[in-house]
Amino acid sequence: MSFRQTSADYFPWLLLLLVLFILRVLGQLIVANFDVAFLPPMQQWQSGLLPYPLLVFFQVLIIGLYARICYEFRTGSGFFVKPNKKLAKSFTAFGCIYFAAMVLRYIIRMALIPEARWFDGTLPILFHLVLAGFILVVAHYQRKMLQCAAS
Repeated sequence: MSFRQTSADYFPWLLLLLVLFILRVLGQLIVANFDVAFLPPMQQWQSGLLPYPLLVFFQVLIIGLYARICYEFRTGSGFFVKPNKKLAKSFTAFGCIYFAAMVLRYIIRMALIPEARWFDGTLPILFHLVLAGFILVVAHYQRKMLQCAAS
């Protein structure tokens, strides 16, 4: 099995997660700049920890990085496609902690704000799960590549 074939198998999943995040950013930009009734209000999109312009800046950086990773998986070459033990370990650990923290954040939110059940104010949490999922997909690929190289 070649690296190109294997990385290409992961590309659709990574692209799907990237597109979901891009749609989230675009949705929030629309709500921030236009009076629309078909999308949730601004307070549903943002936890308020970062000022909105700074949040958008970081979101654009994330989109750029994730797009680069998708490109590498599509072409079958690049830093994120080449098997790397440190990358596999760090992405696995970070992705698991990030994902678990967002699940815990959701549980705490539901416990503290029971009237918000089940989806009120959870857009930031859901899209952090999307970002963590992307990291975990790359981690899974890296682990599989390292297993193949060891056999």
